[in-house]
Amino acid sequence: MVKLGLIAGGGALPVEIATHCRRAGRPFFVVRLKGSAGPELARYPGTDVGIAELGKCFKALKRAGCRAVCFAGQVMRPDFRALAPDLRGLVALPGVLAAARKGDDALLRALLGEFEKEGFAVEGAHEVMGDLTLPAGPLGRVKPGPEHEGDIARALEVARAIGRLDVGQGAVVCEGLVLAVEAQEGTDAMLRRVGELSPAVRGTPDTPRGVLAKAPKPIQETKVDLPTIGLGTIQRAAQVGLAGIAGEAHGLIVLDREAVIGLADELGLFIVGVEAA
Repeated sequence: MVKLGLIAGGGALPVEIATHCRRAGRPFFVVRLKGSAGPELARYPGTDVGIAELGKCFKALKRAGCRAVCFAGQVMRPDFRALAPDLRGLVALPGVLAAARKGDDALLRALLGEFEKEGFAVEGAHEVMGDLTLPAGPLGRVKPGPEHEGDIARALEVARAIGRLDVGQGAVVCEGLVLAVEAQEGTDAMLRRVGELSPAVRGTPDTPRGVLAKAPKPIQETKVDLPTIGLGTIQRAAQVGLAGIAGEAHGLIVLDREAVIGLADELGLFIVGVEAA
């Protein structure tokens, strides 16, 4: 079994992957990105590496015997002026900076390219854990009704449109009106903005209306940065009065799946996977 190097940022996804590897008996080594990776990852074999310390990262992975890598977790876009690259990072920096000016997806592809140059195979989180992504159809007992079909279609259309521009991965639509789109602030901040809008244009917890949709950017490398939902997404969507969440089937990662389904059912929120056209 190929040993996996887990390049870990923040959030629940890296922990879920590490836990899965341990249960499955797959050998792994965690590269904890300084300033992003959570303290809970310290219990796994690994090392701490700065975001521009590519040489240190590559040496640690090779010394540990890793032949594949998986990128997982949240990493804030860095202040490139404040980076302290090592020699290998310095070599890669001009290309990375040029890619960063084109958007986040170009930046991620440039970083993946550096790992592939070093001989590492890149595995997506959904490839490491085959049951991570949203299937087609409803997930859980709550199902969308005919009154939700227009909002689902419109929200996915908007999410894909901003994705083509490398802006974000999510949008909120209520009765055909676009309430918010996601950019650098992320999904949680977008939902907070929705909650600040007048109940005249959005739902409430007592009268839920509207849909959050998330979709992969059509231009993106799906081995990294697939859109994600988790328990926090369910809680915030319900708090701001949404009726449900939609995503591209097999293009949305669902963290803590059983807990997410249970909470969505409890709150009366649908989650549905829609096949890409």
